[in-house]
Amino acid sequence: MGWMDDAMVELRPWIGRVRVVEDDIGLMAVRRVASTFDVDPNSFSRGSELPPHWFGVFFGETVRQSQLGPDGHPNRGIVLPPIPMPRRMGAGRRVKVMGRLRAGEPAVKKAEVADIVPKTGRSGDIFVLTMRHTIEQAGNTVAVYRPAVPPGQKTTATVPTRARTDQAWSATTQLTNTLNFRYGGLTWNAHRIHYDGDYTRGEEGYPAIVSNGGLSMHLMVDAALKHGKGALSGFNARLVHPLWVGDLIEVRGEEQKDGNMKIWAADKNGVLCGEMDLEFSR
Repeated sequence: MGWMDDAMVELRPWIGRVRVVEDDIGLMAVRRVASTFDVDPNSFSRGSELPPHWFGVFFGETVRQSQLGPDGHPNRGIVLPPIPMPRRMGAGRRVKVMGRLRAGEPAVKKAEVADIVPKTGRSGDIFVLTMRHTIEQAGNTVAVYRPAVPPGQKTTATVPTRARTDQAWSATTQLTNTLNFRYGGLTWNAHRIHYDGDYTRGEEGYPAIVSNGGLSMHLMVDAALKHGKGALSGFNARLVHPLWVGDLIEVRGEEQKDGNMKIWAADKNGVLCGEMDLEFSR
């Protein structure tokens, strides 16, 4: 790990740095999000409370075109630390929900580099980057979440695990090209694995266009909210296997117990793709 230790000399000063992203949570943007997830857009007006997990759709980074790398992500050191590896993949998210965003009211996201850890494992050398995002609106903290983003040196086959079949309920969504396109537009995500098939297969080694992990987590929470009792107060999510655009995601869940609910997601072959533990307040 000598080379990784050398890299940490440049990376370590990034720990603790905070980047502030502003968003006006514009009404038309809110209505586009609603339309994307098949919610009546006209049910939202200025000042309307948004669903508790919608913060993940806003605060897209407005990076200039000249600052994008060959994979469509911002160049190293623009948004994230200059980790010397060519690829990255979101691994999960831990969220505490303290309030709701409101349409048409300015808000900020404070993105702090919480930690950078070099590791060597089955898939080779990786750096695990942990970010802490704090969402604030009108002087109040709305949500805090820590997405773990380990950039991988190469794409390796994830060992598939069968998803449980003892669910109390399930919900299935087709991951269509239009849903993928709209979600990418909402989040301003230009990572080419989500729309460029030739690049995805030829450069990243995936068999098909990769559905966005943020979309998977959004759909999982959407499904859980239809079965949960009380207000969502937090969730921990872990993504374990990719989903492909054109396939489907089946969200499966247990009944809520003592304010907690466990859900998981399967692909069309019944392979486990994600897991989530949710908490609801009374």
